[in-house]
This record gives sequence, C-alpha cells and structure tokens, in this order.
Amino acid sequence: MVMQPASTELTARTAAVISELKNLEGPLIPILHGVQEEFGYVPQETLPIIAEALNLSRAEVHGVFTFYHDFRHHPAGRHVLKVCQAEACQSMGSDAIAAQIKQKLGIGFHETSKDGAVTLEPIYCLGLCACAPAAMLDGEVIGRLDADKIDEIAEEIRS
Repeated sequence: MVMQPASTELTARTAAVISELKNLEGPLIPILHGVQEEFGYVPQETLPIIAEALNLSRAEVHGVFTFYHDFRHHPAGRHVLKVCQAEACQSMGSDAIAAQIKQKLGIGFHETSKDGAVTLEPIYCLGLCACAPAAMLDGEVIGRLDADKIDEIAEEIRS
C-alpha cells in the first residue's frame, strides 16, 4: 500500500489532536480516537504523523489501528448502528435481528447505505445482556430488539 502525503489541513488538524493528547500515559489509542472524532474516521495519511509525533514506528501505529474494530477506515454514515453479536445476544436471537436489520437497511455489516444515512457495524457486548438482543444507535443503547423496534430505528435513520 502506497501512503499518500498528508494535506496541510489534515496535518494541522491531526497535529492539534496529538498536541492535546500526547502527554497522556499511553496516548496512542486516545489519539486515534481523537483523530476519528475529528474526521469521522482515521485517514491512513494520519498514521505516519502520529507515529512520528509519538516516536513509534509506522508498523506499531498501523498494528494498533487495525487491531481494534472500533477504528473506522472510511467515513461513516450520518448514523452508526451497532448490533450486538456477543453470546448472550445470540442466544436471544440477535442473528435473526441482524438479518432483519440488514434486509430493512439494504446493507451488511461494515457497510454504509448508498445515501450515506447509516453505517451498520457488529459489536461484541454492550453490557445489556439482561435486555438482549441489544444495539446502539449513535451512542444510545437499545435493548430487547424486536421487529417493532427495528422499524422505529429505520424510521429514525431516515428522518
């Protein structure tokens, strides 16, 4: 993979995030989260900037970036819907729920709808095991998913 040089604006915005967080203990993950918050994803061009600022190899930064599923490689939709795929939710029917959501939205996991309205992602435990199956829409958790709640979620995404 050939890394494109970063634009001046991208470099400046990334440097601002790094400057704010680099003094934390173990700053790499908070910086990656900060960059994702700044851009909506972590542009590949930011990885060498982060590596240089933290005196890490590009491979170390890339390894952390690719290891954690929460870091996006591409911009997300206006809404992000995460559907729990952990064991407790699976035992309560999350596979069928996920299939219904995929069908209703017309996308699969790790995809964004063509209109940019929603990105669908799997997540592995939201801590709502007692209310399984569960999901999270734009940071708000939703328990006891059923067909009616799926319809409500789809309506909210489209509004």
